[in-house]
Amino acid sequence: MSPEVCPHCGADVPRNAKACRECGADEKTGWSESAHASNLNLPDEDFDYGNFVKAEFGAGGLKPAGLHWLWWLTAVILVVLFLIFCLH
Repeated sequence: MSPEVCPHCGADVPRNAKACRECGADEKTGWSESAHASNLNLPDEDFDYGNFVKAEFGAGGLKPAGLHWLWWLTAVILVVLFLIFCLH
């Protein structure tokens, strides 16, 4: 059964049409589930995400940058001030 709108070009498809009048898409090229899924560029079933990440970002991974000592000092001062004001 043909769709109401062509999945390739968006043109209206008449009921019981064998192919799209605009682009020529049919059951073999775009209306079937297998043809539609083959155009999505999805990875294969045996796709290894871990190897993909290593190839893209390197084997070492990302190393987070440490907080600068000034931020640690600011945090400690804020905590001390918070405790002083809360306890009084």
